[in-house]
Amino acid sequence: MEISGHIADGLIYSFNIFLHLDKTLGAVIQNYGAWTYLILFLIIFCETGLVVTPILPGDSLLFAVGTFAAMRYLDMHRIWPLLVLAAILGDNVNYAVGHYIGPKVFHYDNSRIFRKEYLVKTHNFYEKYGGKAIILCKYVPIVRTFAPFVAGVGAMTYPRFLLFNVIGGFTWVTLIAFSGYFFGNIPVIRSNFSFVVLAIIFVSILPAIIEYIRHRRSSKSAA
Repeated sequence: MEISGHIADGLIYSFNIFLHLDKTLGAVIQNYGAWTYLILFLIIFCETGLVVTPILPGDSLLFAVGTFAAMRYLDMHRIWPLLVLAAILGDNVNYAVGHYIGPKVFHYDNSRIFRKEYLVKTHNFYEKYGGKAIILCKYVPIVRTFAPFVAGVGAMTYPRFLLFNVIGGFTWVTLIAFSGYFFGNIPVIRSNFSFVVLAIIFVSILPAIIEYIRHRRSSKSAA
């Protein structure tokens, strides 16, 4: 019970950080100064590059970064390319891990969970939809963390992955960070920043919700 309580407290604490990201980022900038750039780089890098850290803030953090850059607390000319690089490098690391570890995971033919046929299906999926999947998944929390790994496991060719990874990383960081830059300081948004964060999260997971509903309906129709 005590462990469960600590976990619950940790989740509530993390949720409060995400919900009040404007105050959290403001405190980081005040306390760490120029080191903030490195901290932000590492957060985006880990969120996209490490399969074990999918819950780190992505969309909402980028929006907050743009907002603080508009107030001149951050230099947009420095932080924007830095975070684009973090997103691209993170995905490349994730792809490499999937590429080199994935085939070993699928080594045993008789495994009940990891079967070679899954590897073949994943490969075929990314050969057909890979580019579109890599770009669109950048805008879906958690999914964007696993997409590069699965692309590596599925043996999606690296040049093909790199092309769409660069496009996805560039457009994702640019669109959301500059949205914060141009719209984050509008008074109604500044005074309701927590609701804006929730809206960003909802819009981000909406495609996954729609896809889940479609899948359930298709399953029921097939049954």
